[in-house]
Amino acid sequence: MQGIVPGYLLARLAESERHSHAAHAARQTLIAGRPTFRAALELSIDANGALVAEVTPAPTRTIFDAQNSEKLPGMIVRGEDDVPVADASVNEAFDGLGATFRMLLDAFDRDSLDGAGAALNATVHYGEDYDNAFWDGQRMVFGDGDGEVFRGFTGSISVIGHELGHGVIQSASGLVYQGQSGALNESIADVFGALTEQHLRQQSADEATWLIGEGIFTDAVQGRALRSMLEPGTAYDDDELGKDPQPGHMRDFVRTEEDNGGVHINSGIPNRAFALAAQAIGGNAWESAGLAWYRALSSGLSTTAGFTEFAERTLAAAADIGSSVEEAIRTAWVTVGVIEDARVRESR
Repeated sequence: MQGIVPGYLLARLAESERHSHAAHAARQTLIAGRPTFRAALELSIDANGALVAEVTPAPTRTIFDAQNSEKLPGMIVRGEDDVPVADASVNEAFDGLGATFRMLLDAFDRDSLDGAGAALNATVHYGEDYDNAFWDGQRMVFGDGDGEVFRGFTGSISVIGHELGHGVIQSASGLVYQGQSGALNESIADVFGALTEQHLRQQSADEATWLIGEGIFTDAVQGRALRSMLEPGTAYDDDELGKDPQPGHMRDFVRTEEDNGGVHINSGIPNRAFALAAQAIGGNAWESAGLAWYRALSSGLSTTAGFTEFAERTLAAAADIGSSVEEAIRTAWVTVGVIEDARVRESR
């Protein structure tokens, strides 16, 4: 399940005695999961036998309302040319889709999720007290949260950028959602989430919070966000939810059969590598480290790529950007234990 809230966190919340309403909502969210989907790509051929794709420079957004049901897509409540409506969740989703579209276009010259102007669709008010947001292969889907532990999910730009990032990953490489490739999938989605927020706010790497899901917890929770890319394992530490379990180094890599082999947990390792590299380079992360990550993703990356393969791809991409970028990225991967320091290896 490519939802922003990990299953292990919902499972912990489901056992809470302090937050009885949220515990019930978490149990219902776990049971509901998300609907299955089929992805289809429609292509057309012109009279000369050439492949035709229609590309537009602006997003085509449609927001639907599930009206607290679990039926998708729901009722259309706002289209691309419509003015804002009274429902804040609808407007936040609309604006978040636009922010992600603009970041992809400005930073990577990518026209929407598939690079060919795909429409951006989202459904709000999914389920009752649904404690998650997810990409279902065709659209973004937002729950409203339980109001006790989780707020609504449309208010977080990093959440929207993350989930739409899964759409980019699905199109660009199809990373298998299991084990290290699944953790890479989650991490790269976090990168897109962070870059979307930074691009919208015009923040440099040093100014950014590097938090994913900041603001989705209520004041009842001792925590800043779901994840910290710069400092994995520090996003929350709560009596009811437990402590953020993400490692930031390969020596602490978690081997588990849960969470699709730890995809939400071990993503902290490549997350930290990206944040460290971006800060070391300075300036706007989407222009340097972000560009290297995007090119690594879209350059024929294998669907089962692990951390080492991806690190090597980012270094190859960085070599075309600049030597200082390459060195910063190499140092970051060494720091988190994914690759060895060449100087250490040569001294053996």
